[in-house]
Amino acid sequence: MSTRKRVLVTGGAGFLGSHLCERLLSRGDEVICVDNYFTGARDNILHLLANPRFEVIRHDICFPLYLEVDEIFNLACPASPIHYQFDPVQTVKTSVHGAINVLGLAKRVKAKIFQASTSEVYGDPAVHPQQESYWGNVNPIGPRACYDEGKRCAETLFFDYHRQYGVNIRVVRIFNTYGPRMNPQDGRVVSNFIVQALQDKPITIYGDGSQTRSFCYVDDLIEGFIKLMDAPDTVTGPVNIGNPGEFTIRQLAEIVIEMTGSRSEIVQMPLPQDDPLQRRPDITKARELLDWQPTIPLRQGLERTIDYFKTLVA
Repeated sequence: MSTRKRVLVTGGAGFLGSHLCERLLSRGDEVICVDNYFTGARDNILHLLANPRFEVIRHDICFPLYLEVDEIFNLACPASPIHYQFDPVQTVKTSVHGAINVLGLAKRVKAKIFQASTSEVYGDPAVHPQQESYWGNVNPIGPRACYDEGKRCAETLFFDYHRQYGVNIRVVRIFNTYGPRMNPQDGRVVSNFIVQALQDKPITIYGDGSQTRSFCYVDDLIEGFIKLMDAPDTVTGPVNIGNPGEFTIRQLAEIVIEMTGSRSEIVQMPLPQDDPLQRRPDITKARELLDWQPTIPLRQGLERTIDYFKTLVA
């Protein structure tokens, strides 16, 4: 009997989604990639189109989907402030209506379902590093709430479908991730710094750059996804997946300038509202339950990412 799975990946043409599709295909699964291309890009999956086990559907998950699948990875939602604040009402709909639609599908076909949640559910944390037991410090009416609260509500829906209907769920909380196929216009700190440095433009940091982030290379993150999805059914999450190495934003800027040989200077801009001052995952659960921890150090991951952006800038 074949063990090949039919796997649905929503947001499959995005930065993370395209890497996940690639990884699932490499292990022999059939993959259905669903994306409305708001932030995803067909270029991210062009190299997969010739694979007979790969299928692409242009679709917005705010509307129901009717498919027969064994597993669902729900990654559909704009994830950078520039994009999720562009149409905040649609961002909330994608998180909430989208979750209801994919959970309804999972319930109908008895599929295991994975939710890509975010470290933003912790808001500007009063606890450091952040453990999964921490309930967060989120401004529910601020400009970032469309994403933060949308993702928090999606987690609520996942656990309620699990308790009420017995849906087999997995919930991951993603910390800052970087790597090839990041959108150069997404406003995220790694892509911003690299593109600015390669063009010798001023590198913009917000505030004095003392706020911290923890950067996980995309290959490490995807391995964490796979391990969580393949874990025993008692492991529902939420589980933090990220790199516990902590750097200030100014440190990152200085490393990027050094690695690119750039003539860029660092300039300071006002700090955006509700921007978290600290972000670092406690990955004890991931280590103990999944035997997972990141293996790619920041400089090694940045080297690969810089090479990717060199081709784009050229």
